[in-house]
Amino acid sequence: MEPRDFKDGIFAQFARIGAALGHAKRVEMIDVLMQGERSVESLAREVSSSVANTSRHLQILSSANLVSKRADGNSRVYRLADESIASAYLALVGVAEEHLTEITALAEDFFSGVDGAKAVSFDELDRLRNSDEAVLIDVRPASEFEAGHVAGAINIPLPELEARIAELPADLSIVAYCRGPYCVMAAQAVARLRDSGMTAARLSGGFPDWRSEGRAVRAAAH
Repeated sequence: MEPRDFKDGIFAQFARIGAALGHAKRVEMIDVLMQGERSVESLAREVSSSVANTSRHLQILSSANLVSKRADGNSRVYRLADESIASAYLALVGVAEEHLTEITALAEDFFSGVDGAKAVSFDELDRLRNSDEAVLIDVRPASEFEAGHVAGAINIPLPELEARIAELPADLSIVAYCRGPYCVMAAQAVARLRDSGMTAARLSGGFPDWRSEGRAVRAAAH
């Protein structure tokens, strides 16, 4: 094999990863699968896509070995191939945040219109909890919470929040988190809590970001 042929072949393989991630829906699917495995039907609902289109996107991700699947009755359940995929996704987001000003503009425009609150950093959350000034709630679905969550967090899925607000202490700040810095559930939770007269803010990142920094996490007992 000639050196040029070797280099062309190697970089073509690298490009397969870029091509597999070259669609917004597939990137969003990676974001969702970072929280835990999902059936095709569940993933389709989550990313607002048809089951057929979701299956096609998953086939592309699978062809690049970014996801794996298992049978569950008549369904197929997908998960990330391994933790390196999550690390690569977070690195991709970091590069995008650093170089694409549109991301900051989109985030500021959206979040200012939903909760209007400044996000709480991880270090600030630690300070608030250590001084018994705040309670942390995880507003993701219970299945995602069970797969892994920030240590000490209380799971109140967003659809249950209004019915369970009375469970939260009125004299403490409530910090909400979900899947990541661009997940909308935490902002929606904060808006509802504030409408109820509570002091609330969203966490600056989600569970994968917290875990990637080596901070304390827990998995629910089975």
